[in-house]
Amino acid sequence: MTHNAPDGPLHGDPGLQPERTSLAWGRTMLTMVTASAIFLRWIPEHGPLVLPLFAVTVAAGGAIYFTQRVRYRRGVRGISAGHLAPDISAILWTAGSCVVLGALGLWLVLA
Repeated sequence: MTHNAPDGPLHGDPGLQPERTSLAWGRTMLTMVTASAIFLRWIPEHGPLVLPLFAVTVAAGGAIYFTQRVRYRRGVRGISAGHLAPDISAILWTAGSCVVLGALGLWLVLA
């Protein structure tokens, strides 16, 4: 059984792994955008100290959005080839942004 993404190549994965992975990254992006909106609401209470939090979440959400197609196509090609390595840079970028957000959040609370 072959599935066709709206603008991507074909693959024969009946479990639709590239689609599930793309949806997971989409949820992560939505979470980052939602968090950035919440941080904007904190400005009256905490002042401009919130702006670094906003910047990190917008940057992380934007990076996920702009690399989504590349990740999807890479997943389809990997399934077609029978070998798919994890996307270490995307994982490290997301984990790093979460660590930075945590550190900035602690700084905001303690400042």
